[in-house]
Amino acid sequence: MRDGALADERHTMSVISESQKDQASTWFISLRDKIVQAFEHLEAQHNEGPFSDHPIGQFDVTPTKRHSESGQDAGGGLMSVMRGGRVFEKVGVNVSTVFGYLGSHAQSAMAARKCIPGMKEDPRFWASGISLVAHMQNPHCPAVHMNTRMFWTPHAWWFGGGTDLNPCIEYDEDTGHFHDTLKNYLNPHEVGLYAKLKDWADEYFYIPHRNRARGVGGIFMDDRCTDDWEKDFELTKDIGRAFLPAFVPLVEKRLTQAWDDSDKDVQLQHRGLYAEYNLVYDRGTKFGLTTGHDTNAVLMSLPPLAKWV
Repeated sequence: MRDGALADERHTMSVISESQKDQASTWFISLRDKIVQAFEHLEAQHNEGPFSDHPIGQFDVTPTKRHSESGQDAGGGLMSVMRGGRVFEKVGVNVSTVFGYLGSHAQSAMAARKCIPGMKEDPRFWASGISLVAHMQNPHCPAVHMNTRMFWTPHAWWFGGGTDLNPCIEYDEDTGHFHDTLKNYLNPHEVGLYAKLKDWADEYFYIPHRNRARGVGGIFMDDRCTDDWEKDFELTKDIGRAFLPAFVPLVEKRLTQAWDDSDKDVQLQHRGLYAEYNLVYDRGTKFGLTTGHDTNAVLMSLPPLAKWV
């Protein structure tokens, strides 16, 4: 395990109240609302430069529902997607809270990777989180991903998630701002935490068959479970709070920058890397597709257009 919490410690701390679950799901919804509002503001304020003559982008919001094999309610959420805006070519901000019983494949995978016994005997689970991916109109504006979540089983609970920047045209000062902002939010929680989660992101967001990272990194954590739920939840919230100040200034800086066909070509090829990673390696994509969640919501992260040469 990468985190400081040990599997056998987690097994003694799986008692989570309904109030704590409600706090987590409510936070993810509130974070979704703030991000949607900020992104719609970016659209409305873009009135000069490339794409400023396009219609102002708006989010289409669709409730998602999940049902058990017997047809019973198993949770759901909101899928919020904007397409063809002035700033965003496609951006999705999804929240969900789902529950039920893990299938045999998910039971085995979780028991093996997380060293959690008892999953076959009692495969109940509850999960809540927010997931965001933005693909930009202007190739000079970086694509970005952010996800935070809480997961519970009768045998263990944990938080996970992170954010990473995926520019097709890299600017050192933009990368520096993104990482510095994350560092400022994380290090008050624990000395050296930013460096630890940065290294984890470099490892997690690596594309082995391409021998390269998918972007310029960020932070990532999984299995975050100390014996202090409030402390771990506050860290998870700060990862979410860091997102807008880390990302929005980069968009505002590059929004009016001119670009040409060669820049767009670079962007489309880079999006191919992103699509490959999400379809082959991403744990969230695999979990969503194997647990019966809304397929369109799970695959929301895929770019609207990509190119392979």
